[in-house]
Amino acid sequence: MSKKQRHRANRRGQLGEWLAAWALRLKGYTILEKGYRCPLGEIDIIARRLSIVAIVEVKARNTFADALTAIGPEQRGRITRAAEHFLAHRPELAQCDLRFDVVAIMPHCWPKHVADAWRP
Repeated sequence: MSKKQRHRANRRGQLGEWLAAWALRLKGYTILEKGYRCPLGEIDIIARRLSIVAIVEVKARNTFADALTAIGPEQRGRITRAAEHFLAHRPELAQCDLRFDVVAIMPHCWPKHVADAWRP
């Protein structure tokens, strides 16, 4: 991948995360973190609604199916470990239910939120 292609992909990802965060806000979620990084992995968005903490992976792809299949077992493992790290440092969220969601960003479409997309 050329430098120009990487830059374009990075901008597309940032725009996708921004759109996903707004779509979640409109659904009543509070965004706790965006772009959370730790030594164990990375989480695009961490959001909360009532007693649910949603660990959200954002995928910008041309189709919904491509977005869902873009998250493989290895990536799910890294996201799960990063979520455990995040929660270990936020004791006030210990009583919340943890859920892993996906927001698919596709051209000319409203972001599609898939709640409980996978379980570790």
